[in-house]
Amino acid sequence: MEKSRCSWCGTDPVYTNYHDELWGVPVYDSKDLFAKLILDGAQAGLSWITILKKWDGYYRAFDGLNPDKMATYDEAKIQELILDAGIVRNKLKIRAAVTNAQAYLKIEEELGSFSDYLWSFVDGKVITNSLKDMSEAPASTPESDAMSKDLKKRGFKFVGSTICYAFMQAVGMVNDHFTDCFRYEEVKKLSK
Repeated sequence: MEKSRCSWCGTDPVYTNYHDELWGVPVYDSKDLFAKLILDGAQAGLSWITILKKWDGYYRAFDGLNPDKMATYDEAKIQELILDAGIVRNKLKIRAAVTNAQAYLKIEEELGSFSDYLWSFVDGKVITNSLKDMSEAPASTPESDAMSKDLKKRGFKFVGSTICYAFMQAVGMVNDHFTDCFRYEEVKKLSK
């Protein structure tokens, strides 16, 4: 029997695998959260499937999306990235990834944990919604507004409230699997 999934993921195996295995699963590792934030920012103005298909390219091109390495990128490395067909070759997004790595390091230095900082926007607890379909899903929330505003204040780029909300859904700060999706209850159990 075919599993009932959130309708937004369609039938492309790249998309369904992402939905079934990663989307909405709580992430607490600071570097993993940073990587996901970079990927969500790269998606701005594009479809998520574009980023999923370039996922491996991002990890390869950006040294595993390691902020310690990315923060040191010079102009030569940025120019190399602009020519890399394995990623979205948008100069502003590439430069933003480097800037964001530098801002990440400042947060780690000042606050001790990027993960604790991000999870503080949801008081360290997963928000579980009860969505029936896409029409009920918000584009942003007061929590994503607050996260966006604070990240921008700290120098991050490509972190508007809509990007932040998509990020919060992806890393399990919010469980927005539809209630009839087979992952809704599974993810809910992971949130405890």
